Amino acid sequence: MKLLHILGLVSVLWLTGCAAPGSANKDSASGLPSTDGAVGTASVGTAPPLRPIRAANASHVGVASLAAPTDLWDRIRRGFAMPDLDQDLVRDRELWYASRPDYMQRMTERSSKYLFHIVEELELRGMPTELALLPYIESAFNPMAVSSAKAVGMWQFMPATGSDYQLKQNAFRDDRRDVLASTRAALDYLQRLYGMFGDWHLALAAYNWGEGNVGRAIARNQKQGLGTSYTDLNMPAETRMYVPKLQAVKNIVAHPERFNTELPLIENHPYFQTVDITRDIDVSLVASLAGVREQDFRELNPSLHKPIILAAGMPQILLPWDNAQVFRKNLEAYTEGQYASWTVWSVPTTMSVSAAAQRVGMNEADLRSVNQIPPRMLIKAGSALMVPRGNAIQADVPGQLADNGQVAFTPEIVTRRTTVRAGKRDSVATIARRYKVTTADIATWNDVKSTASFKAGESVVVYLPVRASSGVQAAAPARSNTSRQAASRRGTPRKAAAPAATSRKGGTPSRVKKR
Repeated sequence: MKLLHILGLVSVLWLTGCAAPGSANKDSASGLPSTDGAVGTASVGTAPPLRPIRAANASHVGVASLAAPTDLWDRIRRGFAMPDLDQDLVRDRELWYASRPDYMQRMTERSSKYLFHIVEELELRGMPTELALLPYIESAFNPMAVSSAKAVGMWQFMPATGSDYQLKQNAFRDDRRDVLASTRAALDYLQRLYGMFGDWHLALAAYNWGEGNVGRAIARNQKQGLGTSYTDLNMPAETRMYVPKLQAVKNIVAHPERFNTELPLIENHPYFQTVDITRDIDVSLVASLAGVREQDFRELNPSLHKPIILAAGMPQILLPWDNAQVFRKNLEAYTEGQYASWTVWSVPTTMSVSAAAQRVGMNEADLRSVNQIPPRMLIKAGSALMVPRGNAIQADVPGQLADNGQVAFTPEIVTRRTTVRAGKRDSVATIARRYKVTTADIATWNDVKSTASFKAGESVVVYLPVRASSGVQAAAPARSNTSRQAASRRGTPRKAAAPAATSRKGGTPSRVKKR
């Protein structure tokens, strides 16, 4: 009995020790506020006893909502993380947007196809969700938008900047308009700019004006002992208004009721999903198999230039969420013939549009239309033209051509048959040098040998270019012998190649838009 009594007494003492105030408190490391408002950081075994939170400190304790966002607008609001800009320019833009409800309605409805994806990408990167609203400022969420400076797409990329961020721009697609690719590139660019300047307002200014311009503006202010924040810098009017515009849209999204505005419902779930493409296939066939209008398909895949999707260059497309599965099932069951009625032809030599059309069996107007060939242009050798695909062609367009194909042009030069007088000791060779043509041309036009000489005063036929603006004749550049023979036989003015035109992309600044 004594032994049982002693064991019972020991058990009581042990339990009392476990509950003593001086024992280790394992909850002390949970981050609960202490009496002075600081978060507890004491290690296990040394933490002081828990104390109540003072009323003065209670407001600083954030409580995260457990409820999922009711819609995408709510989700965007929860991710706001940029400092607010409070100035008269913001209030001016608030009034501008709020007084145009029809414009706001069109813009927000257009964004409903793309906004969920952008918010997802921002959250994955830990970036402020205000940036999801930036395409409202850039393009009104129109992926087909083109600025006066030739910036393109929702995110308004210039050609050179697009290339810097791996946005393909070829004869078949322009990834500056692609929903996924352009969003990835824009967020990459914005992250890089934020890393350079350490301030979101300056990063946005650089996105609009160019990082070099912003850097120089900061350096000028530093040299003069002035501030270097966004509001301190001397910048163009467009850039000065850029962040206030975004702040105004942010304020309207945050509190639409204050502006007598109603935002259209955008559900907090994906609008589209990606679908793999393994064969070249017509856009019209995809739309038909998916059960969507071709216009709706192009709104999700706005980078496409042509009536065909080249699998080697664009292995994925976007379809509305429910239609994606419809497309997969219908494609699997499709047995009505080839998927693609178009293919790509690499032009073997510089030629006229009419000659190219005859070579591929197309109407000249149709060839011009599908390949966007302007008037009075020759097609340069190596150009990748979209042409009909015959039943005998089984192979799809190879990756190198699908990814890098371009169409290049050179101006046509109209020439006129002209008679000149030979001088003393003139030959085919001397006249050819004088008029900058080949000896073969002079020989062909005059039905003589290339080594022939002319008598003084003898009439010599040459074909010289006519300048359209003034009608003044100019020296003709070298041309192919074949084209001149044909022109000579016809006895009519002919068209010949001129030196290649300079690239329209040359000298484009990295990122400056003037709209």
